Amino acid sequence: MKIGELAASAGATVETIRYYEKAGLLPGAVRDASNYRVYGDAHLARLRLIRNCRLLDMSHDEIRTLLALVDTPGQACDEVNALVDAHIGHLDARIAALSSLRDTLGALRARCAGGSEACLIVDGLSDAPLAAQPVTDGCHHSAK
Repeated sequence: MKIGELAASAGATVETIRYYEKAGLLPGAVRDASNYRVYGDAHLARLRLIRNCRLLDMSHDEIRTLLALVDTPGQACDEVNALVDAHIGHLDARIAALSSLRDTLGALRARCAGGSEACLIVDGLSDAPLAAQPVTDGCHHSAK
């Protein structure tokens, strides 16, 4: 299949497929006599795996590690389990940070009943740094 067909079959864009190829997540396609890229079922299966991992907010590095395990015959599930457990830990940390941000915003919102000329929310945002933690756990989960 050509790149557009692959994209449609996997629910991706052509640009995403090219990006994954450049990032080394998806192997390059062979070229036909007309120099068109030709993709097979293995490309589709791998692209679906990558897309599903991205939907689970896995980083490219995590996906790269998972793909290396998939590409190594005879690998035990223990390594995949460890990867998934680590990702769950990243998600837990981000959930906690988001919860803290929500609490901070809720506390700011509770300051203002509306209708006054001076906005206590803006005043609160202008005060000393808030206690909320940034939403990060050291992993960078990009959105491709």
